[in-house]
Amino acid sequence: VQLQASGGGLVQPGGSLRLSCAASGNILATNFMGWYRQAPGNERELVARMSNGGTTNYADSVKGRFTISRDNAKNTVYLQMNSLKAEDTAVYYCNVADWWGIRWQDYWGQGTLVTVSS
Repeated sequence: VQLQASGGGLVQPGGSLRLSCAASGNILATNFMGWYRQAPGNERELVARMSNGGTTNYADSVKGRFTISRDNAKNTVYLQMNSLKAEDTAVYYCNVADWWGIRWQDYWGQGTLVTVSS
């Protein structure tokens, strides 16, 4: 599975950005697609993820501001980020987690930088 992310950039506080990530290859039927982020000096953390069945999980810090969606026909996941804050600045990584029956297998995109600054 290969992931190609796009949509990062520089935005002012309060602004919006939309990230996209297209997955290619053999994605298994039971999976999550989502986004993680890593700010300098911090560990990578979950931002949002969505299962193939539509179940979503969000970090508390982004609830009400970010919305994850996916197009299963296109194997693409999106992250709409509104009301961005300086603390949202990070490298955002697209993730696909496939259920292999006994464990999850993670795949990662190359990362896209989101900078929130005036």
